[in-house]
Amino acid sequence: MARPLHVPRVNNNDDSVRIVALGVQEGEFVKSGQVIGAVETDKAVLDVPVESEGYVLKILRHPGETAAVGSVLLWLGDAAGEPAPDEASAVEGAASPRLRPTAKALAMLRDLGLEASGIPSAGDRLTVGDIEAWLAKRPPRAAIDAASAAGPAERAPDIEGELLELAPEERAMLATVAWHRDQAAAGYVEIEYDPAPWNEFAARYAADNRLLLSPLLALLAFRLVELARATPRINATIVGDRRYQYREVNLGFTVQAGATLYLAVVRKAHEMDAARFIDALGEIQRHAVAHKLGPGESSGATTSFSSMSRWGVARHVPIVPPHTSLIVAHAAQRGSAHAVLGASYDHRLLTGFDAVGVLQALARPPG
Repeated sequence: MARPLHVPRVNNNDDSVRIVALGVQEGEFVKSGQVIGAVETDKAVLDVPVESEGYVLKILRHPGETAAVGSVLLWLGDAAGEPAPDEASAVEGAASPRLRPTAKALAMLRDLGLEASGIPSAGDRLTVGDIEAWLAKRPPRAAIDAASAAGPAERAPDIEGELLELAPEERAMLATVAWHRDQAAAGYVEIEYDPAPWNEFAARYAADNRLLLSPLLALLAFRLVELARATPRINATIVGDRRYQYREVNLGFTVQAGATLYLAVVRKAHEMDAARFIDALGEIQRHAVAHKLGPGESSGATTSFSSMSRWGVARHVPIVPPHTSLIVAHAAQRGSAHAVLGASYDHRLLTGFDAVGVLQALARPPG
């Protein structure tokens, strides 16, 4: 039976989005949860995951097109040769903006700042169960974006100039900074530590695994993954007045590629050992340097690591990426007997004590 994959909502105030990527073809088999593309508005970019496995029967929207939220992006089926519904049927499958919610659903929508438009219903009325199912399939961006609208438009400067469109990576940075400004209660702590034990550990690891380059930063980042797995509260965010606990650890790692700063993401890092993580991180770094990061490699971080030791920086204070509670900052000056680990954190979730505990654990190599 043919099943629709609908165009998702990125921001609650936008009723249409632009298709920026679509990485599947008709006849291709896709797995449940597989990211097959991305959509964007002028405020944010959102990955599009497949909700159930199947074969791509018919693609109705293509990169570069603008599509209505709730319309059908593509049709999936159980067999490659299964016929797909026509365009009229596709429109019927879209969520109706006139859907009437139940009293409890209406109260929930008000609490979350959401609208019924774009949320599919299993029956004639939109229920709390429908909303919870919709949020579960799009965690946690759908709930958070409703409260993350940018502030009032800034007044143009008095000095003569012109308004220019931002590049996609610049828009992403703007969205990140706006979230940090409007949502997170930002805090920062740092400690000095002796880098010698970590340098020795990384050198032994490189020799044992015949690596040409030092894996120091990758091993530090992997240690953060282990700490996030052992201490779940550092791998979470806030949705409304509750903690949203991630089930997986997606490690964000900053990569400077020329003039562009990326937050590259190693997804499901908690399922990897050190060797596999180093390989995965190296591949994503190469994609970033070539400016060829895929949608799934540049979004979805649940905790993050950043280093400016390459430039001999003594300290830096990164901003907390959207929908995370922690980013660790590493800095080391050449020839110094001391290095610095810092942490920017969302004080709504973590205290300074929590953040310092992470840094103290991270300052010691495993074993």
